[in-house]
Amino acid sequence: MKNSDRRGSRLISLGGFLVVVLLVYLGVLYNTQVVHGAEYLEQSVRTITKNETVEASRGIITDRNGQALVSNRPCYNLTFDSSLLKAGQDQNDAILRLIDLCRSKAIPWEDNLPISRSAPFTYTVDAATSTQKSRFLKYLQDLKLIPDNATADSLSAQSLNQMSLTADQLLADMKVKYGIPSSYSDTDARAVAGVEYELSIRQLINTTAYVFAEDVDSNLISLLSDGDYDGVKVVSSTVREYETSYAAHILGTVGRIYEEEFASLKEKGYAMDDLVGKSGVESAFEDYLRGTDGTRIVSTNSEGKITSELYTEKPEPGDTVELTLDLNLQKAAEDALADTVSKMTEEDGIVRGAGAAVIQIGTGDILALASYPTFDLSTYRTEYDTLKDDPSKPLFNRATQGTYPPGSTFKPCTAVAALESGVITTNTKIFDKGIFRLPNGKDNFYLKCWIYPGSHGLINVSQAITVSCNYFFCTVGNLTGIDTIDKYATAFGLGQHTGIEIGDSAGILAGPEHSEDVGKTWYGGDTVQAAIGQSDHLFTPLQLANYIATLAGGGDHYDAHLLKTVKTYDNSKVVYTESNKPTNTVEMSDSTLEAVKEGMKGLTTGSLAAYFKDSVVSAGAKTGTAQLGKDIKNNGIFVCFAPYDDPQIAVAIVIEKGGSGSALASTGVKILNSYFGADEVGSMIIGENTLIP
Repeated sequence: MKNSDRRGSRLISLGGFLVVVLLVYLGVLYNTQVVHGAEYLEQSVRTITKNETVEASRGIITDRNGQALVSNRPCYNLTFDSSLLKAGQDQNDAILRLIDLCRSKAIPWEDNLPISRSAPFTYTVDAATSTQKSRFLKYLQDLKLIPDNATADSLSAQSLNQMSLTADQLLADMKVKYGIPSSYSDTDARAVAGVEYELSIRQLINTTAYVFAEDVDSNLISLLSDGDYDGVKVVSSTVREYETSYAAHILGTVGRIYEEEFASLKEKGYAMDDLVGKSGVESAFEDYLRGTDGTRIVSTNSEGKITSELYTEKPEPGDTVELTLDLNLQKAAEDALADTVSKMTEEDGIVRGAGAAVIQIGTGDILALASYPTFDLSTYRTEYDTLKDDPSKPLFNRATQGTYPPGSTFKPCTAVAALESGVITTNTKIFDKGIFRLPNGKDNFYLKCWIYPGSHGLINVSQAITVSCNYFFCTVGNLTGIDTIDKYATAFGLGQHTGIEIGDSAGILAGPEHSEDVGKTWYGGDTVQAAIGQSDHLFTPLQLANYIATLAGGGDHYDAHLLKTVKTYDNSKVVYTESNKPTNTVEMSDSTLEAVKEGMKGLTTGSLAAYFKDSVVSAGAKTGTAQLGKDIKNNGIFVCFAPYDDPQIAVAIVIEKGGSGSALASTGVKILNSYFGADEVGSMIIGENTLIP
């Protein structure tokens, strides 16, 4: 009986406990759903859980020896997101507060509204990029302020004013649209309108959050945290770090995607405001350098504070791109070019540009590519307007895009064409009469040898190259004919794209075909002028270097290229390696090659001996003078290869209004000496695994 009573008591106690628990549970539920239901509902609505793209860092760019040329530096960006504002908080006040902070710290922010930032307000649309114009057009059409059939090309300050949509009127409309208080000063109202415009644009193009400011310092981030700036989010990112001030034209730039680029890039997974290579190596090897973005789920509370992050896919950095460039040689080439040009300008006051190229013989590897004047990639963005308007054109890559008459540097090509076609032999001698005339007075054409009224006498092809005899090559060119000359010039890569990945000018190969294209008739006199490097010939320094590399290499012609190897970011896998196979071969007998090389060596031991006495290796060279017209100083052209007995590199230099090519010889020697240092020369002469007696 007593046991039954105990069991009953226990059951009653347990039942009572369960009732209490149930009552507590119901109380909590009532408190949550009824008493604080509205409050918790607001918090749950304002708690944001969303997927975010995590930007992958771009790949590193190095030279052939592994020296970093371009890397990445961690940085912080500020984004503005109106969804992070507290309930009832005024968006314009939040924006202006952030702007005032940036003003106090002289930090620029993203504002592409094409209206001047201070009164009197005027449109700046005429100076806007194509992307900025296109976005502005969409914005105006969305507001029904301009016709739907208007185009970005037709958008200008004049056209907008003619439609009675002045800058002042548009700003007045924007103040109403965004509720910008009338108490704001004109300057503040314009600044806030610019940010509101950026937010609206991103809704129109359905892209990522508005990056308000890029690469901000830790001091600003501290101020943002202490000041509780709502709507602002600090996002980690990376920015390109330039490890050298050299090779700017080669390395290139990155920037936001242009409107016209997006159609093709969208299919590759790019977002509208992603960074992409714009020029140079950054653009050419974009597919390698671009990393794979990651994704994460981010939860924030009602105050915009991040409560959790979960990576669903981690970002993978881009590949490491190893270039064929030798950074030390690149430095030497740029410095030598700048030194030579500066000295010339000091002497005569003439502003001039220059270009130089160095190619490895037997591979087509571009070891150096210099253009003067140049610029610094680390300050490119801030100095762009100045660089763009500079009359000396520092942004122009003269080494790959500048085209120049080759002058007498073309004569070795004519010599090869004549020798290989059987017009002359290595023993053929021609007497220099001073003035060359076409047979039978054809076309009434005549051309004086540069030594006239003197004479080079009776000379063979090697001697003619050494003394650069116009009479000899006019005679030989006339006998050989333009078709044969052009056949060999084409095989040497002259007047053709070189294959360089960053793009280049094809230049012009003079001949009947080109003359027909420009509406001219080709005469016999044109042939002899083409044979000595005049006429319509226009070649780049890179073409000239590759032509000499092909010649000195025995006729094997390679595409000039910058890409050597690509590896994954952790160096665990080789993605690409250059095959180094010739694209064609210029057929040359050993006797032809030796005759031409001997003629080029004659310069380095003869008229250029004063310069080449300082060279650490023997070399073959050819100078050229390109005539630009009466009272205009001639361009100077210089080409060489070295070492003479075992050619390894070819060099080409062009200096605008640089006078005779011999004036460039000292620059060429500096480049050779940089590449063939004393240690390298000793190794090259003695060789590895060789017993020394």
